[in-house]
Amino acid sequence: MNKKTLIVFILAILMPLSGYWLVKYYSKDAVHMPRKYFYDDVVVKEKNGKSFNDTIWHIVKNVSFVNQLGDSVSLNDLKGKIIVFDFFFSRCPSICPGLAQSMKKLQTSYVKNPDIVQFISISVDPEYDSVPQLRKFADRFDINHDNWWFVSGNKKEIYDFAINELKASIADTNVDTAFIHTENFFLLDTNRIVRGWYNGFDTVKQGQLARDIPTLMLEKDKKSPSILREFIPYLPVIFVGIGLTIFTVSFLNRKNKHNAHSRFAKK
Repeated sequence: MNKKTLIVFILAILMPLSGYWLVKYYSKDAVHMPRKYFYDDVVVKEKNGKSFNDTIWHIVKNVSFVNQLGDSVSLNDLKGKIIVFDFFFSRCPSICPGLAQSMKKLQTSYVKNPDIVQFISISVDPEYDSVPQLRKFADRFDINHDNWWFVSGNKKEIYDFAINELKASIADTNVDTAFIHTENFFLLDTNRIVRGWYNGFDTVKQGQLARDIPTLMLEKDKKSPSILREFIPYLPVIFVGIGLTIFTVSFLNRKNKHNAHSRFAKK
């Protein structure tokens, strides 16, 4: 192997490898979507003669409430919105005011984009928390009533919703299912799929929640996943293959030129 061929070989290897490391470096801060948590089933489907598993994610069912303004509201009213839930009761002497303060900070951070997210605080003491009590508690925090609802309703429906739909007892294994009193905020995407829960008193978790809300707005349809994300594990092989192809083509061209030159010289 002469000097020029060696240089071509080295470049053919270094160039694609450099490309790989550049892709890896600049993709390290790529957006990572919050994971999906609860699924109802996994079904086998076929496409182009190949079988694959398709996860059927749990979609939180619609539920109706009465809010602090006396309006009847439901989750179906919030199509296209991210939803953040927490649980409280207005005469709570411990964690509820602190959770409301944390939620208020979240609402303030979206004051210029109120249509992105809806905050909902669900009373776990609906017998006491009438509309006036809800309004009184909400007014303590100087909130925007349009995109933060303090709601009450049928106790059985509320507890069924907390346990069976938001999976509160899974997110917080210490929760008392007879009286839901958890420090967690629950995040739902625009399809009403649970995408996470975050301790309302943990500033790191609250910061993550504040970042995850707009991230979900960028999410593509699950049927159109990122091609780059699928192929990242194979990039080293792909780039080395490209390098070897370049080297092989270059080597064969030089060999053909050399053979052609030799035949011309003999004539």
